[in-house]
Amino acid sequence: MMKVPLLDLTAQYQTIRWEIRTAIERVCESQNFILGPEVAALEQEIASFCGARYAVGVSSGTDALLVALMAAGIGPDDEVITSTFSFFATGGVIARLGARPIFVDIETESFNLDAEELRSKVSQRTKAILPVHLFGRCAGMDAVLESARRHGWAVIEDAAQSIGARDYQGRPAGSIGDIGCFSFFPSKNLGAFGDAGMAITNDAKLAEKLRVLRVHGGKPKYHHRIIGGNFRLDALQAAVLRVKLKYLSLWTEARRRNAARYRELFSQAALSQVVLPQDAPGHIYNQFVIRCAERDALQAFLRRKNIESEIYYPVPLHLQECFEHLGYRQGRFPRAEAAAEQVLALPIYPELSEAQQGYVVDRICEFYGQQGAGVSAIRQAS
Repeated sequence: MMKVPLLDLTAQYQTIRWEIRTAIERVCESQNFILGPEVAALEQEIASFCGARYAVGVSSGTDALLVALMAAGIGPDDEVITSTFSFFATGGVIARLGARPIFVDIETESFNLDAEELRSKVSQRTKAILPVHLFGRCAGMDAVLESARRHGWAVIEDAAQSIGARDYQGRPAGSIGDIGCFSFFPSKNLGAFGDAGMAITNDAKLAEKLRVLRVHGGKPKYHHRIIGGNFRLDALQAAVLRVKLKYLSLWTEARRRNAARYRELFSQAALSQVVLPQDAPGHIYNQFVIRCAERDALQAFLRRKNIESEIYYPVPLHLQECFEHLGYRQGRFPRAEAAAEQVLALPIYPELSEAQQGYVVDRICEFYGQQGAGVSAIRQAS
């Protein structure tokens, strides 16, 4: 039986292992482990890659969001509008600052925040919008920017899954609003060897505030006008990311090819029970997320067939127990709730083979009692 992991980081590592080891050895020889020249070099490279003037390396994607909100002056009793369908950090960082997350529903096809709902969420306490570029596809930013400019709100982009993505105008994810936040968690399309993150901006004052906040708010050292945190990026992670960044565009092309192949195979199968993710210019497919009514049963079936998959996300943020005090109830955001019950991420990593993709589609067809379309791919590879 063929095995298809959700992500195969070992396969990626084998192609760049000597570059990675050389980079790690360089840091070991320098004995400079926190911030320093390695981090500064990565910041310049990320800023250039993302079309931003400044980049500030931080300890994780979550901390990138947290320090970005702090730099924007978000605090107790402020309100921040964001999507209810996202990783927990999106809403969690708002609450950690004593602010109130104001959730909105998503678009059915893109899974991203429905910008048209922003107008109904405005209050005197609204201070920022936190759109999420989910699964590697940019959210619709025009309506977000229009609302923010009219009211003087900050726009903090959660681009944790979307470095390298672009919107329909060709604008890089993270560079469109005031601050863009990236995660380099190992499973991301640009992944470190542990936790790491980055905040980018085109505003010199915001960049400087981000730098000060990541070192407990101290400038000069031991002198504190503001309270920050320990959000420093370590040099080993920066060195690894500098190697991987050189290959990111190639890996993105491979992900897009794999997405196109899935579409071809599913089209041949004419499987009406499965809804494929909508393609869009600039979509980098950090995940390839299908929808189906029998999601849980299908995932269990695929697991028995040695195919890994993942559910992003089974409980929308407005229904999380820790946010119960906000007063949201089941049925408040029907599109997000439907997605939570139907979405399933299939393997899409760059090293995924044609045979593995054919096997995945064939097994999904088998689940629905139909003839598979991926047999030819398996035969060609054998």
